[in-house]
Amino acid sequence: MTPLTQISLGSLLLAGLISGCAPTVKIEPPDKPIVINLNVKIEHEIKIKVDKELDQLLTDDKLF
Repeated sequence: MTPLTQISLGSLLLAGLISGCAPTVKIEPPDKPIVINLNVKIEHEIKIKVDKELDQLLTDDKLF
């Protein structure tokens, strides 16, 4: 067997081994639905500006 033939056979053997070791990735959807629990706290602040005259009118006891 010539050295060139040995190198060729070695290359073929190496190529076969590498192709046989290719990893596979399998993706499957879950059987059960995905449940996400969130605890969300929302706070807000409302600011109202009132003109002075309107403020005095609203504080007048005679009006109400």
